[in-house]
Amino acid sequence: MAVLEVNCGERWGFPLVAPDAESSTIKEERLAMSEASLTMSKMKKVPNPIDRHVGSRVRMRRVILGMSQEKLGEALGLTFQQVQKYEKGANRIGASRLQQISRTLDVPPAFFFEGAPSFETVPNGENGHAGVAEDSHTSYVADFLSTAEGLHLNMAFARIHDPKVRKRIIDLVTALAGDETNGRDRSEDDPVD
Repeated sequence: MAVLEVNCGERWGFPLVAPDAESSTIKEERLAMSEASLTMSKMKKVPNPIDRHVGSRVRMRRVILGMSQEKLGEALGLTFQQVQKYEKGANRIGASRLQQISRTLDVPPAFFFEGAPSFETVPNGENGHAGVAEDSHTSYVADFLSTAEGLHLNMAFARIHDPKVRKRIIDLVTALAGDETNGRDRSEDDPVD
């Protein structure tokens, strides 16, 4: 390794490694770190299931109130893009921000955790640590209800009071979806025509 003596005044003399004399080991380490950094930046970060759930509940409540992402962002002092990231679970909502959101959307903070995935021991293929268990049926329903279409369909359906009409609508939607029994047999509990 080549060492250069640099004299910076009478008191300050110190050795420097010449850039071209850098050892091959250091170059290899830097290259490996650079490649690892690129690999990590290319990997897409998957949102935490609880962050996704909380975000979907924010979206659902906002849509129920007829509030735009822009209006919610203004009330919180954020851009609508930040609200989008919260709703997708891409950005985690801190405790103070969640409190602010709950006041703005007029619900208690616990509202955002209702139906959230539970912590259970779920073996992780690599290390077997406990993970988050998510009920796929609950997740599917919550995901659907957090969309504008799901919310509007649900609100409109709730305004129909005649059980026979409700059953006919369910039958129609089920037939259109191509699943006559929705994975179950008809029972005596179902409303009759």
